[in-house]
Amino acid sequence: MKFIKHISILLIILSTSMLSAQVKFEAKVSKQRLGVNERLRIDFEMNQDGDNFNPPDFSNFTVVGGPNQSVSNSWINGVRSYKKVYSYFLAPKGRGNFTISQATIHIAGETYKTVPITIEVTAAIDIPKDPNDPNYIASESIHLVAEVSKTNPYLNEAITVVYKLYVSPNIAVDNWNEIDSPRYNDFWSQNIDTQGQKVQNGTFKGEEYRFLILRKTVLYPQKTGKLNIEPLSLDIALRVPTNRRDIFGSILMTRASKVVSAGNSTITVKPLPEEGKPLDFTGAVGNFSFDVAASKKELKASESLELKVSVKGNGNLKLFKLPKVSLPSSLEVYEPEHTENVNTSLAGMQGSISDSYTVVPQYKGKYPIPSISFSYFDLKTETYKRLTSEEIILDVLDGPLNGSNTANATGGNKQPVVLSKDQFAYIKTKSDFVNTNTSNFFKTTTFWSLLLLPFLAIPIAIVVRNKKATRDADVYGNKIRKADKLARKYLSSAKKSLGQKEAFYIALEKALHNYLKAKLHIETYELSKDRITNLLSEKKVEASVIKDFASILESCELARYTPIDIVTMQEDYEKAAATISLIDKQAR
Repeated sequence: MKFIKHISILLIILSTSMLSAQVKFEAKVSKQRLGVNERLRIDFEMNQDGDNFNPPDFSNFTVVGGPNQSVSNSWINGVRSYKKVYSYFLAPKGRGNFTISQATIHIAGETYKTVPITIEVTAAIDIPKDPNDPNYIASESIHLVAEVSKTNPYLNEAITVVYKLYVSPNIAVDNWNEIDSPRYNDFWSQNIDTQGQKVQNGTFKGEEYRFLILRKTVLYPQKTGKLNIEPLSLDIALRVPTNRRDIFGSILMTRASKVVSAGNSTITVKPLPEEGKPLDFTGAVGNFSFDVAASKKELKASESLELKVSVKGNGNLKLFKLPKVSLPSSLEVYEPEHTENVNTSLAGMQGSISDSYTVVPQYKGKYPIPSISFSYFDLKTETYKRLTSEEIILDVLDGPLNGSNTANATGGNKQPVVLSKDQFAYIKTKSDFVNTNTSNFFKTTTFWSLLLLPFLAIPIAIVVRNKKATRDADVYGNKIRKADKLARKYLSSAKKSLGQKEAFYIALEKALHNYLKAKLHIETYELSKDRITNLLSEKKVEASVIKDFASILESCELARYTPIDIVTMQEDYEKAAATISLIDKQAR
């Protein structure tokens, strides 16, 4: 019995020692779901010391702190406990679902890897203020506000959102970067140019502030009910005062960074009333005038005139259709040409829209163009209004008469049609052939040229064939030509968008991805940075070229949130073309 007891104790001790000797290397995050204005802490923890620690690529985050290293070594009941931790503090660059890839380390001659972690970054959230936080002064001294003109508009009624950045006079802003742009789901939206705006003085919550208008947006709700206006978020670098002073008594400043958000806004959109709604109502909301005009009222048959249907005023001019015209069948009408002359300001859309019809009468006579009605919802009186055009009479002075007019002109006394036996005499039943060949073709210049042409073509064909064989044998030259052709093929759409920042970088990124999929034979879900690097390395592509390609992809991601001029776009385009060409030449 004692022997069995001793064996049991020995097994317990051995299993304990084996467990204690087991290597652990894992990644732990402070949270897996955070707002774009929050910070993420990630710890890489191991229970044995190791070498050559390689962190993952934090491409979707900005490292704002770290790596910080901590080591703890303790003995409890004769058992050694060891822990080493590498810590990083990360700020997300934007919203989305991101994967933090594997970190690696060498322990006792073996390589250990962490498990990839998926992080969800949402819109900005409200963060509780901590008076002991070094960034507390920045939190209390800078504010981003979204001013919504109306929170309970009608469907298709214009509202404005003005984003203002308030800064306390005792801090200084160095620069800012837009990390999250609002997405106006269920709205028609248009941004108003705010370039050249100057800093103004004002008050915020009863205190003196300086403020700058960053963005003005006009919105037309396209759906009724509660709609959400997502926040604008900025990452701001600034300097805040401290409690320290220099030798001259001036307050010392320290650098800080702050992510500010305008916060979510909710509006309640009212449906347009059903009472009194006209049957021909097409969704026009605002204050309008209506006109139907003809370029001429007297003309000849087969001449053309322009019939213009136009609406002018203030409202959702781009969001409804003009009424159609109904004309007599004897008037030939072409598809209308739609024209918009609309300016958008904080007051909404203002201007005019029109449909221009080209009308061509076929017969002589007078033709009425019936009156046309246009209905809209007037926001001032909150009632529907109808505008009706006057009838227009077209007088076609000269031209053939149509069937009805001919009958009337003869007074109904129709004469019988007498057929002549020679009515088809103009059709010839016999032909007289004439010989057009007045000279002998044999032994002419044309004859000898056509005879000798095949013999002359043989040496030309041999020369062309030899040149083609020489070109086919030029492997390096063919690679260069093929690479340039691929670069032009995949980058053609991006080149067309030069000068339009967002469209250019979307097209450039798509071109790079399509090129990789075609070159490396991979799918879209495999387009990770590590996967691309490994595949290009396997194909013997130089590390510098791989690095350039990765930097271009990163530029495409960052360019949507930073101001870019056309010179930089041109440089990125040329760099992308050169890199694709190099990859195609080097890949084996």
